[in-house]
Amino acid sequence: MLSGMARIAIIGGGSIGEALLEGLLSAGRQVKDLVVAEQDPARAKYLSEKYSVLVTTVADAVGTAAYVVVAVKPADVEDVLGEIAAAAAQLESNAAEQVVVTLAAGITTAYYENKLPAGSAVVRVMPNAPMKVRGGVSALASGRFATDEHVKEVSTLFRAVGEVLTVDEAQIDAVTAVSGSGPAYFFLMVEALVDAGVDAGLSRSVATKLTMHTMAGSAAMLLDRHDAAPPDGDAEMVLAADTAAAQLRATITSPGGTTAAGLRELERGGLRAAVANAVNAAKQRSERLGNYT
Repeated sequence: MLSGMARIAIIGGGSIGEALLEGLLSAGRQVKDLVVAEQDPARAKYLSEKYSVLVTTVADAVGTAAYVVVAVKPADVEDVLGEIAAAAAQLESNAAEQVVVTLAAGITTAYYENKLPAGSAVVRVMPNAPMKVRGGVSALASGRFATDEHVKEVSTLFRAVGEVLTVDEAQIDAVTAVSGSGPAYFFLMVEALVDAGVDAGLSRSVATKLTMHTMAGSAAMLLDRHDAAPPDGDAEMVLAADTAAAQLRATITSPGGTTAAGLRELERGGLRAAVANAVNAAKQRSERLGNYT
């Protein structure tokens, strides 16, 4: 923890802010070291009662925090940053020690740096929805003034809600399109498979249970194969991990069999192209969000 300050301030008590709060508490963080800023009275009351955490104003939260996590919608960032900057300016020498962590899609670290006191450390994070069940993945990118130690500490915070990796900021919009939006693509595939099962004669409850467990089990197989090869291991092992999905697909696709017939229709329907188009559209949207600020 940075010297002179104890708390992690979460600005925004919505679903993402709550997920991080719950994850940090489950990981062993003390309630006294956490504070939330939430304007909605009903939401503030709910968070205070459920987690026994201090819920206060942005100014009070920032005034006691080493890490300020901005977990609001992109449209609300400008107003929130004004409050954070005003509060940080009152900290004088301690302001340089604060790390501002942004979870808002599309908004660059440079934007934050221009709004905050000179030299402010900013780390941009793109988490995803599974962080709510501590199964998320978060990509981190550092601003100009964030040190390796800052990134290390922020990584520790987000490991409370899942996996963490570090990328160049130029890649964050692509990360948003893949892992940020990815759960929605997955859920759409689940919907489609359930509906197809019903059309094939299954009851909706049976089709739903079959689909959910098939998806969960398949993901577990993929993770098991990928985790078996460390990133710095033998080159052939790393290659095998990178192509795990294709390899696993091949193992269950018998020539001329039922799976081959189904896959042929997915390819004919343009599944790969549709996914590529979806990711590109989401990436472009993320880029445009940054242009609004």
